[in-house]
Amino acid sequence: MNKLLKGRRISIALAIGVVLLDQWSKYWVLRNLGAGREAVLFPGLIDLRLVWNNGAAFSLFPQGAAWLGLISFGVAIFLLLWLWRRGSQWRLLQLLAVGWLLGGTIGNGLDRWRLGAVVDFLDFVPISFPVFNLADVAINLAVLSLLINNLRRN
Repeated sequence: MNKLLKGRRISIALAIGVVLLDQWSKYWVLRNLGAGREAVLFPGLIDLRLVWNNGAAFSLFPQGAAWLGLISFGVAIFLLLWLWRRGSQWRLLQLLAVGWLLGGTIGNGLDRWRLGAVVDFLDFVPISFPVFNLADVAINLAVLSLLINNLRRN
């Protein structure tokens, strides 16, 4: 039984860490960086700029926060059930991917449920790219992990 839970613990611990870091960073931005203000995080690379996103990734489905919040909740429940049923068979990259995806989904879902929009604040300076947050980074790390896992299997 302990071996069965070990892999799941990795995913759950990572998801909790992502949610805590994501929500803390958004709290900090909301307290310290009002609308219209910017701050340099890494000169020439990343600036901090508060943006409210009522839609999905890349501002798709504007004003869709309510139903996107429900989708986030559904995805989180699905991931937990999937992890419980299949997690003991997964490799490390798969467990990390589920942890990042679960944490990112919950992090952005919490914003939609509590605030009616997602708090985005990381502005990638070198190119024109949508402003994003740490939950978005975690979701992209999940996709990258699954991609690498699939390439390694083939």
